Amino acid sequence: MDVLSDVLRTIRLEGALFLNGDMHAPWCFRVPKGRDIARLLKPGAQHLAICHLVLQGECWAQVEGGEPIRAQAGEVIAVPHGDSHVLGSGLQHAAVDVAHVVSPRAPELERIRYGGDGERTVLVCSWFAYEGDAPNPVMANIPPLFTTPLRSRPAGPWIEQSVNFVLGEAVAHSPGSEMVAAKVAELLFAEVLRGYIESMPANNPGWLAGLRDPHVSRCLALMHGEPARNWTVDALAQETHISRSVLAERFAELVGVPPMQYLTRWRMIVAAGMLRKDQCNLGRIAEGVGYESEAAFSRAFKREYGVPPGHWRQNGA
Repeated sequence: MDVLSDVLRTIRLEGALFLNGDMHAPWCFRVPKGRDIARLLKPGAQHLAICHLVLQGECWAQVEGGEPIRAQAGEVIAVPHGDSHVLGSGLQHAAVDVAHVVSPRAPELERIRYGGDGERTVLVCSWFAYEGDAPNPVMANIPPLFTTPLRSRPAGPWIEQSVNFVLGEAVAHSPGSEMVAAKVAELLFAEVLRGYIESMPANNPGWLAGLRDPHVSRCLALMHGEPARNWTVDALAQETHISRSVLAERFAELVGVPPMQYLTRWRMIVAAGMLRKDQCNLGRIAEGVGYESEAAFSRAFKREYGVPPGHWRQNGA
């Protein structure tokens, strides 16, 4: 079981490109909060992440209250929680709203020139909508702003070439170009996340660090692969070939909760997804996440989310 892919599937990631910019210093624009720009880019989206791929030159980025970061050609600036942020050749310039650069209602994927007569930066910007009505261990464990050196990663050159290809397809209005561009945008976001995970300090705690630990990642894979199985810490330890005490300690140290508590939370995340998209009865959902009775499942679900599963289904949490 690929745990990262499994978790990303639960948030139903959907992406698209919205700006192909030929920027010349001085330039500086502000991107509003994800929930605000989502009204224009993806009406109805619960959460919106933003990524900026620097194809040429360099720029600076900063979220409100955060430290500025510099990104060079081949790097991606990620704003995964949709925080309002400023992007520019220098952050000392007055920032204009991104709507002055491109209309978010009708993204312009032909390369547009913006700014002054100074040094050139070529940017491709993308948005990513994801569902967040249930807690998600990936999004909960990444910072509000970071960079990933895409060009130096094994898949980086291929993804960059794919971005350039779909931009050409969009400009030519080729049939199916929007769908292809969306898939490439989603690949870009997944690679950005993988790059962040691999670059994390070795002593950094959290769910993402658990993916890099051979025993904890195996334990996570087992639970994600068969969430309905009657797992115990002893059974997980036997499958991961370490002692029960070592697994329990290592898992809690990295993930932040004991294995059985994590399993319960993940079962409820899976159940919330099933309630959201499936019309099967509660008994089948309960069985699908490891509960022998609908009543036991309903009690566990209410403990986790504060409302019964039927209420969740009717009201979207």
